[in-house]
Amino acid sequence: MTLIHLRQQLRAQASAERAAGARRFFKTGPGEYGEGDLFLGLTVPQVRAMLPQTDALTEKDVLTLLRSAWHEERLLALLILVRRFDKARKDEAMRARVVKLYLANTAWINNWDLVDTSAPLILGVWLLTHERAVLSKLAKSKSLWEHRIAVLATLAFIRAGEFEHTLRLCEQFLTHEHDLMHKACGWMLREAGKRDVAVLRAFLDQHAVQMPRTMLRYAIEKLPEAERQHYLGR
Repeated sequence: MTLIHLRQQLRAQASAERAAGARRFFKTGPGEYGEGDLFLGLTVPQVRAMLPQTDALTEKDVLTLLRSAWHEERLLALLILVRRFDKARKDEAMRARVVKLYLANTAWINNWDLVDTSAPLILGVWLLTHERAVLSKLAKSKSLWEHRIAVLATLAFIRAGEFEHTLRLCEQFLTHEHDLMHKACGWMLREAGKRDVAVLRAFLDQHAVQMPRTMLRYAIEKLPEAERQHYLGR
């Protein structure tokens, strides 16, 4: 399928009603985190269903989608990159290329769903076996979305039983101003706790008093009720 045909198919499934709902859900109003984002009004399953038809798209085509004003086109581009990265398991050069494209285009990975569907499966998996200094660079940037990319990338580490980078970033972001980062850090702490509850308890014992309420609630969600109340009470 050509890029032109693909875009025509996306627009053929558009829904003004769903688009209006998405604009509210993804906070696109003035001063909100998704300010100005545009939606065609497609569901995620509809976007994912297009993936098998994208193999013939060139890198230029994928970048055109990734730099689109339309949210669903950016989502599709990231899903394409995830697919190509995964299929290139024995092609180190191709994987490196996908990661390079990903990091060079973070300006367009600019909402939480775009980050969450791509960062662990591209950057996180790559960093399992490569130098991780890029996480510090992302964490020190001025971009909310690069902060979230850094934290969400560590989900791949958590799944591999590694917690150090997750804990370090969550500690760094204890005073982050944005609720989306409180949720992201709390989520990653909860995931770490599901694999090693002692790791989570140690972090909570040290930082629960400082943690934003949302981060804390997300982190303790799977703990026994008595423990949840203990940490909330602190």
